[in-house]
Amino acid sequence: MNSCDQFLSSLTTENRNIVCRLDSAAKIQAFLDSVPYRPEDENYCPVSIFRDGKAHCFDGGLFAAACLRLIGHPPVIVQMIPWHDDDHILAIYKRNGRFGAVAKSNFVGLRCREPVYASIRELIMSYFDVYFNMEFSFSLRGYSVPLSLVQFDRYNWMNSDAGAQVIASKLPTLRHRPIMDEKMIRELSKADPLTFKAGMMITDMNGVYGHAEKSSSTH
Repeated sequence: MNSCDQFLSSLTTENRNIVCRLDSAAKIQAFLDSVPYRPEDENYCPVSIFRDGKAHCFDGGLFAAACLRLIGHPPVIVQMIPWHDDDHILAIYKRNGRFGAVAKSNFVGLRCREPVYASIRELIMSYFDVYFNMEFSFSLRGYSVPLSLVQFDRYNWMNSDAGAQVIASKLPTLRHRPIMDEKMIRELSKADPLTFKAGMMITDMNGVYGHAEKSSSTH
């Protein structure tokens, strides 16, 4: 049994039917948007979204990658690297030679992107102005090289929390690409109040970096 069949067979009939109806990136994103945000730090596999009824950017990103795989795209993720903020995971795909993304986020602006970007860097930079922390600072600093999840099939990442954790453990080892030099960082302005307010429209404060006892999580 291949990984996709194993993933589908691990779902209930009802949940399998839901997944099989997610036949476009837009539908996958709409499903992720309908799922409550998971404020806890722990990392889980795609099946956990049905099991637990919630998701954050890591398990949501893996779920998106799994669903994109079912409709013919390679399962690939990219990690966005911030300063004084939560990291973020994108499931990326290509259509007509251009890059797009699907993502689960606690912030409006850090979700999906249409496949119109000529490079991964161009895609990542589309998130810059909406990637900010609670001090109104633009916090995005770089991104990882793309990570193909096919290599983790032997760990059953699509339906095993332990397998998903193997992926989480791999992320810190990936090569990172900076998007700015130190001079550019020093000269950054703050996010304007309207952008900040719009970005926070769906935010669960229990899942925000630096809120209460929380020191790290995912966007």
